[in-house]
Amino acid sequence: MRNSKGFTIIEILVVLVILGILGTLLVPKLLDKPDEARMTKANLDIKAIEAALKIYKLENSIYPTTEQGLEALITETTIDPVPNSFKKGGYMDEIPKDPWGGDYIYRSPGDEDRDYEIISYGADRKEGGEGVNADIKSFNDKQN
Repeated sequence: MRNSKGFTIIEILVVLVILGILGTLLVPKLLDKPDEARMTKANLDIKAIEAALKIYKLENSIYPTTEQGLEALITETTIDPVPNSFKKGGYMDEIPKDPWGGDYIYRSPGDEDRDYEIISYGADRKEGGEGVNADIKSFNDKQN
């Protein structure tokens, strides 16, 4: 049996322990990536909505009101104040859902003298929160 080739049970156990340690270190990092991607997508969606809002304001001299909502970027609203120069085809093809399936919150005027606010409530779909549950906003203590 001296010339038998193969691994001893100790060698196999050492390899399994090493793989287990690597797994406990790597798996949490890999699991966080989808959450980071969703947060990045929400920020990009908000930027796209902001760009459409700015074009809307350039052409109509005002932002849509909270009552008109983001739908005013897609179809011409009949709610006062009616835009005086609505772009044929609208300003966006559709208003995206946030990455967690919720609607973006739009307020105009916003709080603290902001012209508008766009907010995603994050993974928990509730106001506030931390990490992946944190609100993603069009403002970060800056004025629009």
